[in-house]
Amino acid sequence: MPPDIQVSVRFEAAVSASEDVDKVVKAMRSVLGGTVVSTEETMRLVRMRSDELASLSIVHDQLRDRHVRGAARRLMLTAMMGDSTTIMLNRQAAAVGIVALCNSERESPLGPLLLTVSSRKIEEVIDWLAGQVSG
Repeated sequence: MPPDIQVSVRFEAAVSASEDVDKVVKAMRSVLGGTVVSTEETMRLVRMRSDELASLSIVHDQLRDRHVRGAARRLMLTAMMGDSTTIMLNRQAAAVGIVALCNSERESPLGPLLLTVSSRKIEEVIDWLAGQVSG
């Protein structure tokens, strides 16, 4: 893990009327692990926050292990706005502990989980999460 990088992680999911909020929370925790600083739950939205880079270690490991770092890197760089980037994750995959990227909201039938990472060193965070992909 790169040292001395401060991050702000926000993880959000809209909750449909047909879903159990507790299951959505469980799916989200399977992605962020045990490092969540705060969780807000309503009938329509779950939002988790963390200020620890370690909260992204599961995402980092799965992007590496599933050999999707190149695609993840492209998505994060394309979505980068200032010092933040947002990626969409498939909520059904997260429910079984798998980090699966979505290119559009349609790829996750109940709607994607939105993972936003902010840092003054956002490009270094992207490099760590998705690695430098050599040509």
